Amino acid sequence: MPGKRKRIKERGKIRFSEYFKELKAGDKVALKREKSVMEIGFHNRMQGRTGVVVGKQGRSYIVKVKDINKEKTLILPAIHLKRIDNKTENKLQKQGEIK
Repeated sequence: MPGKRKRIKERGKIRFSEYFKELKAGDKVALKREKSVMEIGFHNRMQGRTGVVVGKQGRSYIVKVKDINKEKTLILPAIHLKRIDNKTENKLQKQGEIK
């Protein structure tokens, strides 16, 4: 199980562009926990899963994720979401980062 520390070059302030990024309904995203932000996160087994943005609720986004055989709805801040396209998705699947 990976630790809760970031690599030395990743430590420090969070880029504002990551914190305030805008996503549209229908965008594919990967769930990636930002360890330096103590906001509402998600369960460990959801780390690396892919989902689809359904809408927005306040500052957070509503994301539908398939967990085994059930489709679950998560409400997450943008900092924990990473937009992916087909090229990125194929690359991440080969590396084993997303399920």
